Amino acid sequence: MWISWSKIYELYLNLRKMNLSSLPSLNAALNATSAFLLMLGYLFIRQRAMKAHAMCMVSACLTSTLFLISYLTYHFHHGSTRFQSEGFIRLIYFGILISHTILAVVIVPLAIVTLYRGLLGRFAKHAAIARITLPLWLYVSVTGVVVYWMLYQL
Repeated sequence: MWISWSKIYELYLNLRKMNLSSLPSLNAALNATSAFLLMLGYLFIRQRAMKAHAMCMVSACLTSTLFLISYLTYHFHHGSTRFQSEGFIRLIYFGILISHTILAVVIVPLAIVTLYRGLLGRFAKHAAIARITLPLWLYVSVTGVVVYWMLYQL
C-alpha cells in the first residue's frame, strides 16, 4: 500500500485543525471497549470457542492500538491535564495513575507476544503468557476508564 508524502502532510494539517477536546472521552470509550472484548474473549476460550476468542482478542488489540494513537495525539497537542482535587482522593488518584502507567508500558510487549503466539498456533506458550497478560491488560483498560472519570468527571 502506497501513501504519498503529500497525503501524509494533508492528514497532519487536518489533525492540527481538529478539535481535540473530545479525545479523552474517546480514549475512555476505547479502553472500556477493550476491557469488554478481553472479558468476552476470555469467556469464549473457556467455552472452547476458538474462533470467537481469536476475533475478540484481535479486536481488543486493534481497539487498544486505536486508543494509543488517540492518546498520543491528544497529549502531543494538548499536554497533560492536572488533577484538580485535593486531599485523600488525590492520593487514590495518583496511586491508580502510577500503577496504570507502569503496567501500560509493561502490557504492550506482553500483548504483542501473546497475540503472536496465539496467531502462530503455539497454544501452550500462548496460554502460559496469556495467564499473565489478561489480568494486567484488563487492569490497564479498566483503570484507564477510572483515571478518565477521576480527571474529567469527578
